[in-house]
Amino acid sequence: MIYLQLFFSFLQIGLFSFGGGYAAMPLIQGQVVDIHGWLEMSEFTDLITISQMTPGPIAINSATFVGIKIAGIPGALVATAGCILPSCIIVTVIAKLYLKYRDMAVLQGVLASLRPAVVAMIASAGISVLITAFWGEDAVIDLLQTNWILVIIFLLCLLLLRKTKMNPILVMVLAGVIKTGCALAGF
Repeated sequence: MIYLQLFFSFLQIGLFSFGGGYAAMPLIQGQVVDIHGWLEMSEFTDLITISQMTPGPIAINSATFVGIKIAGIPGALVATAGCILPSCIIVTVIAKLYLKYRDMAVLQGVLASLRPAVVAMIASAGISVLITAFWGEDAVIDLLQTNWILVIIFLLCLLLLRKTKMNPILVMVLAGVIKTGCALAGF
């Protein structure tokens, strides 16, 4: 029964996550945290971090991680298969249709109309992760309860990425070193 739940949960994620991994985060959160309770919100934040650090799409890495946590290797295989099946089918059909109808104005209009929805889903996921990181799972925004070390690390990383064009992998490693150093120092 758990295999079917994993398969259908990640099938839904794969079917409705237009726009890539960041757009899929609210859907993944809805399935694994809110509906099934397979992960706590702090575990979900860790899942997103791990999924971004490992090669491959976030949704597939998340499916594999959740599948292993819930039902071992078979669970990982089932969840990952559920996640990629819709994409395989949809991409095959769309590629065939796009090659046939790529010059139609209606098709270009549909593609243009999807962009704002994708941006909104990405923004929602980013805000959700920031709120959890800065204020914890309760998501009560209170300046006294703010994790200022994480806010400073976030701002430093943002500055390094935007102003110096530093390699994102180096920025992630630097953020981890700073956070570990702060934890060891008692901050």
